Amino acid sequence: MTHPHQDPHRHPHPQRTYWLEHAWLDTHVEPGVALDVEDGRIAAVRTGIDAPPPGAEILRGLTLPGLANAHSHAFHRALRGTVQVGSGTFWTWREVMYSFADKLTPDSYHALARAVYAEMALAGITAVGEFHYVHHAPGGTPYADPNAMGEALVEAAADAGIRITLLDTAYLSAGILDKRGGQTPNRHQLRFSDGTADAWAERCSVLKERDHARIGAAIHSVRAVPAGQLATVARWAEERRAPLHVHLSEQTAENDACQAAHGCTPTRLLADHGVLGPRTTGVHNTHLTAEDIALLGGSGTGTCMCPTTERDLADGIGPAVALQRAGSPLSLGSDSHAVIDLLEEARAMELNERLRTRTRGHWTAAALLRAASADGHAALGWDDAGTLEAGALADFTTIALDSVRTAGPVPRLGAETAVFAASAADVRHTVVAGRHVVRDGAHTLVPEVPQALAAAVEALRG
Repeated sequence: MTHPHQDPHRHPHPQRTYWLEHAWLDTHVEPGVALDVEDGRIAAVRTGIDAPPPGAEILRGLTLPGLANAHSHAFHRALRGTVQVGSGTFWTWREVMYSFADKLTPDSYHALARAVYAEMALAGITAVGEFHYVHHAPGGTPYADPNAMGEALVEAAADAGIRITLLDTAYLSAGILDKRGGQTPNRHQLRFSDGTADAWAERCSVLKERDHARIGAAIHSVRAVPAGQLATVARWAEERRAPLHVHLSEQTAENDACQAAHGCTPTRLLADHGVLGPRTTGVHNTHLTAEDIALLGGSGTGTCMCPTTERDLADGIGPAVALQRAGSPLSLGSDSHAVIDLLEEARAMELNERLRTRTRGHWTAAALLRAASADGHAALGWDDAGTLEAGALADFTTIALDSVRTAGPVPRLGAETAVFAASAADVRHTVVAGRHVVRDGAHTLVPEVPQALAAAVEALRG
């Protein structure tokens, strides 16, 4: 599969200076900041620069580090609107999801993901963690290139100008059968499965990292990877020092099945098979026991919360405060893409907790922005991104402070304004590797993003 590219990562990076009217520097908002950029990285951060230096690119508003969407299923974007009709549960939603997964091809997935990642760039997202499990043709037959679907996603991110961590996902069974194994994949899931974890490892070992792309691993869930094969996936990630993600206790039915087969919670099962650790991130972590929280926090395993999806699917509110206090770093994801707005994810995490506890102020705005930026990048293996400091990747985004949502507060309260008032619609600029991917609210690489989304989704409805 070949596609024309306009990838800002693939060309020499000129030296340039960006002048930021206001910048969030992790602890406070600083007015008048110049960022010198060389070779796609921030070479210097100069404060107290009251006026733009000659030749500088001017970014008016509040500039933040680029946002990291730590959990994405790109093709779920095609479900937006459709799955909001009527009622149901996670399990009825899943049947609709399968109907779209059945229709994906490498080319149609590239077209959809390119548009979805462009939508992310328009929302200030500079890196995405793609939890990728649609590997083979319908029926489970591998493509001529066994990684054709994963390569389509990597190329789509390049075309949209953002970074990607392809979290290649082991998905081997339809559910927990007993202590010895899992249920045979259903007809929809056959294209997700490599048969065994060893076959999964052999296939994804061929994937290559690029300037804009890193390769990680994922265990879909304890439902989808039998206990005896968990260690194979964990070992693959450990040998490569790669990120490892896993859907964890999203549904109480998963907990019940695990308890019945193994006599323990999914978290304990993962711990017993060497899955937990500082490079591992549990996604959702919704229905946990006190022991689960201690296991995750004590091992340094991260937590990726996806509040807009968790509320859309009526999954529940996870114990994010307790997890962070126990030592689990928090990141954020848009998951099923009911909306793509990391500011809304950050806001929802705090507001969900307020509803649950009837108290306010569980996180500061700065802590929520860190979850959406530095900690999200770290969860995806981009430890050198997510901050505005010398040496970091030159990935940042600028939010308008003069829209109908953001006008009024004083600039020093920019972090609070961004988290509790702004939305993706307020993103004015997105810079990746020192180059504009979004300028003045328009994508510079993907023309007419709404039309591209509509066309890609329509192609899957046929």
